Amino acid sequence: MSLIVRHATAADMAAVRALCWAYRDVLVERATEFPEIVEHYYARDDYAALLEALPEKHAPPQGAIYVAEYQSDIVGCGMIHEVAPGLTEIKRVYVSDAARGQGAATAIFDAAVHDARALGQTRLVLDTMVHLTEAIALYRKLGFTPAEPFYEPDPRFSKAILFFGMDLT
Repeated sequence: MSLIVRHATAADMAAVRALCWAYRDVLVERATEFPEIVEHYYARDDYAALLEALPEKHAPPQGAIYVAEYQSDIVGCGMIHEVAPGLTEIKRVYVSDAARGQGAATAIFDAAVHDARALGQTRLVLDTMVHLTEAIALYRKLGFTPAEPFYEPDPRFSKAILFFGMDLT
């Protein structure tokens, strides 16, 4: 069976949340230089509340949650939402270790670009931590370029956060 990327359903949300927790675990593991960044942006209780609200925060028409299925298992996720007119953010793209190298992240990005364009958005943006080197390489490969922040990051973490963007027009 091949890889499928589709919009998440209510039945998928437990798997999406589990993948988002795994994503947070990677951030904890990688942010050794800035351990307080995870507590600032991903404090456990706040993150749990955010994950419960994902369907509302990424609701159509200006948002979407994607899942990647491989061999009948949900192995990846990602989501978009509008942050300003014409500007869509892609967030929490994560693929489980078992599915890495199967093209799931690229397929999630392709779906997000397609949907953002269909909504008339002109730019897709994201932020990431400097320690997520594999993700940064993927963003560049997909055509994202370094960009100005699209929100005001905490100054304590300015050296730990990178911003990227892609024009959709």
